[in-house]
Amino acid sequence: MDRNSITGLVLIFIIIAGSFYLLQPSEEELKRERQLQDSLARARAGIEQVDRDTTVQQTTALDSALLSGPFGNAIQGEDRVVTLENDYIRAAISTKGGRVKSVELKNETTYDGRPLMLFEGDQNKFGLFFSAAGKNIITNDLYFTTEGGDIQVTGQDSASVTFRLSYAPEKYIDYIYSIKGDDHNLGFTVVTKGLQDVVAPTESQLVLNWEAVLSQKEKDMSSERQRSTLYYSLADGEVDHLNTAKDDEEQLDERVEWVSFKQHFFSNVLVAENGFNGGKVNVYTSADRDIVKLFSANLRLDFSRQDINTYPMHFFFGPNQYKVLKAHGYGLEKQIDMGWGPMKWINRFITIPVFSFLDSFNWSYGLVILILTVMLKLVLSPLTYRSYVSMAKMRVLKPEMDQIKEKVGQDNPTLLQQEYLKLYKQAGVNPLGGCIPLLLQMPFTIAFFFFFPNLFELRGESLLWVKDLSTYDSPITFPPLPLIGMDHISLMCILMTVATLLSTWYNNSISGATGQMKYIGYFMPLIFLFVLNSFPAGLNYYYLLSTVFTFGQQLVIRQLINDDKILAIIEANKKKPEAQKKSKFQQRMEEYMRQQQAQGKKGKK
Repeated sequence: MDRNSITGLVLIFIIIAGSFYLLQPSEEELKRERQLQDSLARARAGIEQVDRDTTVQQTTALDSALLSGPFGNAIQGEDRVVTLENDYIRAAISTKGGRVKSVELKNETTYDGRPLMLFEGDQNKFGLFFSAAGKNIITNDLYFTTEGGDIQVTGQDSASVTFRLSYAPEKYIDYIYSIKGDDHNLGFTVVTKGLQDVVAPTESQLVLNWEAVLSQKEKDMSSERQRSTLYYSLADGEVDHLNTAKDDEEQLDERVEWVSFKQHFFSNVLVAENGFNGGKVNVYTSADRDIVKLFSANLRLDFSRQDINTYPMHFFFGPNQYKVLKAHGYGLEKQIDMGWGPMKWINRFITIPVFSFLDSFNWSYGLVILILTVMLKLVLSPLTYRSYVSMAKMRVLKPEMDQIKEKVGQDNPTLLQQEYLKLYKQAGVNPLGGCIPLLLQMPFTIAFFFFFPNLFELRGESLLWVKDLSTYDSPITFPPLPLIGMDHISLMCILMTVATLLSTWYNNSISGATGQMKYIGYFMPLIFLFVLNSFPAGLNYYYLLSTVFTFGQQLVIRQLINDDKILAIIEANKKKPEAQKKSKFQQRMEEYMRQQQAQGKKGKK
């Protein structure tokens, strides 16, 4: 650094230092500033005090207005919880709202071992809604009183507790909860006393509002959301539900017997003995990753202008286990999705009874599924045999079909099909004979696609490396893949896919399949590898057993069927006079092909 630069820096420093000294405020100026700030502080404090006083006055006035209004003495109170417990459930009833605050299923846990709470917390609401003295009354926000304490019953014992919301000594609303020792029910009866002149004269109904936020209980949140929605039953016994894939709501104009906030494996049901007079129901999916869905129901109760009105109801808090729901009555078992059309009837009248019979032996569920698979395959074995015989006939005819194809050529597909039909007729072979038996078995195969994902019995049951047969096994996990979102590999699904590919290879080798049909057989198992990767391990285990057993059947049938004998039968059929006659179906097919051939020639001209 040269001499001029050093001189410049020194001068700059002197100027800055001089500025600080010369421009600093005097003592008198500092005193005036302090006085100004003190005045502003006192002013702000005064304003804040005025605001606080005003707020207190407004709140006091508001509280006075509320306290002097209908049910005003219930605006404030003690939030106390009374527990009702039996062999299956532990329900906590709060004096605030007189509502069920939480319910625990005692014999169940969540997928990660925590106590299974069907619902809990202040986000849940339950209570009556009506107008009185020009004000809207929401009992969920009011305080009930009770003389009862905690109750625990077992076996055939029962007990009850009453929560009262008082308007006057002879005017009140009672919530009466009762519990028995050996079921999943919580009795609930609403009694209104002396409210005929309290409820607004324009109202002939009370609205019962029930809202619940249901948290995750299963390993696979996506699957749990897909199988959770609001169900309801109309007075005629018809059970319906809201959409499972998106937010939905519905206005119910008919009488409703019960409403259920259904999760995958558990249900919260409110049954009205005399029914609800319609209402509105909603279900929403939450953005919270721990919340499955949000449920809401506003149900109407008929209100008569009399001294006492009684509304008998009860809750069902329990598992979506078919036999448990069936035993409860009211058609609650219809909440379990057993498929549509023939699949539903197969599951309800065949699969469930057989499974329940096998389950009564207290075997492991791996063994139960194995025996169920064997029984089903034995019952369907005649169809499998007919399908294999038809495939064998087509295999024996293949050399002749190749000769026809070489003679006719591929340029005239219509004529080629005509010649094939003649050969089928002469040989006594139905080209669809192998497909029809497989189509008849298809409903049974698809039925299990609904049965196993909704089978409560598999929940928490292990098999080999699988910890829970009701959800996917994931021995290999990784970050979610782009686009498809897959984050695991199910070993049971891999084994099922490998078995299917081997079975397809064997069938192609013995049937002589060529062209597109040969590769379609390999393509489908690979698709199902991605589709079934997140499905329950119990379902993939069944499909694995089914594929292996079918492969074994084919090996046995292969030994029983002699191609030379089949060829001899075909040659004998060709010599029969009726083999030269054309059936009506064949005549129509040939006429159709001639028309197609004629149209093709016109098109070329």
